[in-house]
Amino acid sequence: MVKTGKLRSGAAQKLKRWKKGHSSDSNPQTSRYRQAARSRFFSRPSGKSDLTVDALKLHNDLQAGRLERGGDGASDAMEDAALTERTSGTFLSGLSDCSNLTFRKVQRYWESNSAAHKEICAVLAAVTEVIRSQGGKETETEYFAALMTTLEAVESSESLAAVAYLLNLVMKRVPAPVLIKKFSDTAKAFMDIMSKQASADSVSSLRWVLSCVATLLRKQDLSVWSYPSTLQVYHGLLSFTVHSKPKVRKAAQQGICAVLRGSDCMFSDNAPSHHPAAVTTAKYCIKELEQAGGNKEDTTTLHVLGLLKELIATFPLSSVKLCCETLLRVMTLSHVLVTAGAMQAFHKLFTRKPSSSTLSAELNAQIITALYDYMPSENDLQPLLGWLAVMEKAHVHLSSLQSSLSLGHLPRLFSTTMSCLLSPHAQVVSAASQTLKILINECMAPHMAEIGPVLPSTSTGNGLYICKMFRVVEEGLSYRFHASWPFVLQIIGCFYRAAGKQAHPIMTKSLQSLCDLRATPRFPFCGELDLAIGRAVESMGPRVVLSAVPLLITGTDDDLEFPRSWLIPVIRDHVKNTQLAYFTSYFLPLASTLKQKAAELEQSGQKLIAKVYQTLQLQIWTMLPGFCMKPIDLVSSFKGIARSLGMAITEHPDLRMCIYQALRTLIYKSCETEEQKAEVGRFAKNFLPILFNMYTQQPTPGESDPSRLAVLDTVRAYLTITDQNTVSSFLQKALERLVSPDSSEFTRLTVMDLVVTMAAFVDEGTMRQTYEIIKPHLASKDSSIQKKAYRILEEMCGGEKDACNKFVLASVEQLKLTLLDSLKSASSPAKRPRLKCLIHIVKQLNAEHKDFITTLLPEVIICTKEVSVGARKNAYSLLVEIGNAYVRFCGNSQDALNEYLGHVYIGLTGSVTMITCTVLALTRLIYQYKDTLDVSSLEQLLHNVCLLLSCRTREIVKASLAFIKVVIFVLDVKVLASHVTVIMEGIGNMKDDMRRHCRTKLKNIFTKLVRKFGFELVKSMLPAEHHKVLANIHKAEARSKRRKLLSKDEEESDNEEDTPKAKTESIEDILAETDSDESEDEKPKKGQKKPMKQKAQAWLKEGVSDDPLNFLDPKASQRVLATNPDLKKTAKVDHGFKVTSDGRLIIKEDDDDHDDKDDEEIDDILKEAGVKTKKRQKRKMDDDMGDDMDIEPHMKYRAGGIGIHRPLGRREESGVDFKAKKGKGDIKKKGKCDPYAYIPLKKAQLNRRKKAKLQGQFKGMVRGVKKGAQLGKKMQKMKRKA
Repeated sequence: MVKTGKLRSGAAQKLKRWKKGHSSDSNPQTSRYRQAARSRFFSRPSGKSDLTVDALKLHNDLQAGRLERGGDGASDAMEDAALTERTSGTFLSGLSDCSNLTFRKVQRYWESNSAAHKEICAVLAAVTEVIRSQGGKETETEYFAALMTTLEAVESSESLAAVAYLLNLVMKRVPAPVLIKKFSDTAKAFMDIMSKQASADSVSSLRWVLSCVATLLRKQDLSVWSYPSTLQVYHGLLSFTVHSKPKVRKAAQQGICAVLRGSDCMFSDNAPSHHPAAVTTAKYCIKELEQAGGNKEDTTTLHVLGLLKELIATFPLSSVKLCCETLLRVMTLSHVLVTAGAMQAFHKLFTRKPSSSTLSAELNAQIITALYDYMPSENDLQPLLGWLAVMEKAHVHLSSLQSSLSLGHLPRLFSTTMSCLLSPHAQVVSAASQTLKILINECMAPHMAEIGPVLPSTSTGNGLYICKMFRVVEEGLSYRFHASWPFVLQIIGCFYRAAGKQAHPIMTKSLQSLCDLRATPRFPFCGELDLAIGRAVESMGPRVVLSAVPLLITGTDDDLEFPRSWLIPVIRDHVKNTQLAYFTSYFLPLASTLKQKAAELEQSGQKLIAKVYQTLQLQIWTMLPGFCMKPIDLVSSFKGIARSLGMAITEHPDLRMCIYQALRTLIYKSCETEEQKAEVGRFAKNFLPILFNMYTQQPTPGESDPSRLAVLDTVRAYLTITDQNTVSSFLQKALERLVSPDSSEFTRLTVMDLVVTMAAFVDEGTMRQTYEIIKPHLASKDSSIQKKAYRILEEMCGGEKDACNKFVLASVEQLKLTLLDSLKSASSPAKRPRLKCLIHIVKQLNAEHKDFITTLLPEVIICTKEVSVGARKNAYSLLVEIGNAYVRFCGNSQDALNEYLGHVYIGLTGSVTMITCTVLALTRLIYQYKDTLDVSSLEQLLHNVCLLLSCRTREIVKASLAFIKVVIFVLDVKVLASHVTVIMEGIGNMKDDMRRHCRTKLKNIFTKLVRKFGFELVKSMLPAEHHKVLANIHKAEARSKRRKLLSKDEEESDNEEDTPKAKTESIEDILAETDSDESEDEKPKKGQKKPMKQKAQAWLKEGVSDDPLNFLDPKASQRVLATNPDLKKTAKVDHGFKVTSDGRLIIKEDDDDHDDKDDEEIDDILKEAGVKTKKRQKRKMDDDMGDDMDIEPHMKYRAGGIGIHRPLGRREESGVDFKAKKGKGDIKKKGKCDPYAYIPLKKAQLNRRKKAKLQGQFKGMVRGVKKGAQLGKKMQKMKRKA
């Protein structure tokens, strides 16, 4: 017997006890497998099943109806076998194999536990069986007829809902002629059900019937809508839009919207501008709004406003006018939610951008004027944001209808919106500034060209409105707007950019005000102000800006503070599309004066001031590239500055980079017409010799000229617009200098660089002459000369002009001989341009030159192991180009590639280097032509490469492993499965030294095979020495899967719980918070019940300075606030990191992201195939790089504590930061406390047993301080004596 006794103390609390009365329960609490089994349809029901009984009842009803199925015998047989397994299976076969795609959604419901879903499945199965029994094809029309018959026969609300749901699905696919013909019968059936179910508790059937009615009405012709019966059906649907049940109301409202906006008759050729039922819908909405009367307890007003919001843009003009008048009347009730709904309706009306037949410009303007009476208070945050959004959309739409009328209304809105910048709410200020910028860009900027010049004396027309708007914006620079100056400056900058070109005369004063503000000490918004001035420079041009705010730099009697010097970088960054002549007439003389002034000051010994003037002069020259960006007077003004630029290049080395950049900008960005190109190209004979001299000028030994590459870029740019004869003459002179015996080595190299640049821009005859001159240099022993000679040949062969193509075709035989003869003498640096030449030549060869291509192959294959990355890349590209040439010659891709690969296979019989290079070449070709290659040849190649794995040469084995890796990626899994054994045998035959050296590549291959074929299969094929690494790969894969799942779950939970809602700009979101503010004063005290949240609360703002509130004042409605004025919200700072429950930040490193593994794998394959170049990196000692290829997990343990857990590293002594680097003692550091001996307060210091130890520490500390003080005194005495 078991010994009985009491439990140990405290054990009773740890035991899990049964609840009272459940001590006999032994089943688990969760029974998901039982639930799954219980939900199966093909098993005997465990209890009373509504599914089977109702299904049989429905089936019997169907047999008694019009769609009879067989005879009574079938019905009796079904009835008798009501609860048999066979009956259940036969019944649901109509659902499981239903061939109509309309019911795909229903087929997901058969495993659902919902009674409604089961009912839907039962009805569908029964109807399908009936259609099949009568030989139907299961079309939508047949289902529609059967379901309509069923709809009249069913009695229970559950079956009625199921039939209505299926009808809702199928009616969307029934052909329109069927619904048109059966409209009367179908509508009558639906209307009967709607009248019966209107007051029922269950709404599921009603909502689907409403959806069916909407679909039926959408399919009707235009002529049907003239019948009263059609309108009667429509009104029946319309009456449910204010139903008390939300689902019914939503279905009716969606149906009405679908009818008015998506009816088939609205998309026909003779479609009317508005639906025939639009007018009656508008009248219904107006009647319901007037009857509700804005009663706070009656929600009908809100329901109608929700419907009107979606439909108002579909009404005709007369109905829109009546609706708008009703909306404005409803808004006078000062009910917060009603006002918000009306504003949403107006916003939708303007956002949809209706035509003038719906919303005319006059009505739009009248609505704008009326809405000013409903402007909320500046302290009412959300309603004010909504009002601004509505007014913005209203003016933008009015501008699209009639620009002049829109401009007339803009000044008042500008004035109102600018007053919003005084609001204490940052959201209001930001929204107001954004509204003004949108109005400027969309309502004013597109029409400025039509308005023409705007002068201060303009007193009529649209110019007057522009003046008024700018004066309102300019007032924002006054001090009372100082808190919103950043936004004001943005608005002014936007105004400058939109209207500065035409309206600059009225903006002079504002420019002066901005410069005065910029001169204010410690002005905090210099960045915004500079941007505003920059916008003025863009639109008005620097001439207008500097006439309003002079630079105040003359070079004589200047204020050495140079208060306006900040204008120079602003002009430099923003000047474009301006007059180049202004730089010539104003800035060039100023720069010359400043240069002369700097030289005079330098001579007089005032070097600092001279440096300032020199810097100003350089800054002025930096503006030149901006002036060269699409100047408006290029043709007439370039000749005036060309001579100065040439002289500056020659005489002033510090200005060369600016001038080179300006010339390139002028050529690439500004020379758009032939006239402009001819004008700038006319000075090529002047600029190019200067640039040539700059490049061929040898720098002083020990110094480097940073502008040499810029010179070549500028020469290349100028050659694009230079006459071909001029370039040919320059090239002739360069070649003469190249072959001259007097030229030095540096001169030859620089001249060859210039020839490389010019080679592609000359005629065919000059190219041949150039080729004859450089041909001896292709065999030069000097690698630099040889490389540049090949570069010249590359430019001539690969140029885009017709002369280059003609040269290659005419000289192809000579080029072949030259390139083959110079093969042995080609140096390694010259390989890259040589291979590039061959690429260009091979592209233009035909089948006659196949022998030449075959002769090239060994050289190209060997170059795949060149040191130069560029050479290797070009070698792989040439291999592919040769393959394309074979395909081009042969026609049949597979035969051509087999022939091509046959020539490449020969390399496998050569030396070690040749075998390695051949395997690399084959790898690239396999990857390139993976979709074209014959599988049998690829399999044979794989077998041969696997034999190379037993080789003792590391390079061959590494290349073979790279080939296998690419083959695993390329081959289909089914094809690869038959060759896994061969791959494994080859890997198993590798020498131990090779296995250790190539462990990383092997591990990569094993990982790919495990992912494709599974761990057990790969393990069974490999020898025992590989099992350890396989086990580690298996663990790593499982670990990465777990991490992915965990991270995915965490992200989902974080997104659900912690992620804030994205802020949108819709009017619904703006106005949704009007009733969400709750006063902190009304929080329930402890012990009290929490009061119910009252929706649509409103606050009344009292008069200022105890003045009584006048309710007769027209602006009294602005005192009714939807936001508690006493409530202050604390804005949460979004720092971009997730936060734990205790407030700590969660900061994830980039390395923790495992989403990039697939991209890395593809990159790895591309590198092995030679598509991407491999970068040589330092070898990293990763945790998976051990000799045994074990995967060591990162140590999660961190030392800390006492005993064996103590940190092994020495603790840093306190006060080390204050120790002097030189000498003894401590030093004071800025921003830190004084270097006293601070003693940390610890709880352990209160321990009486450690008292003696602590006293010893203090004594030693005091002793050290005294010693230091004595040393300090001695040192001070020594200093005094000295």
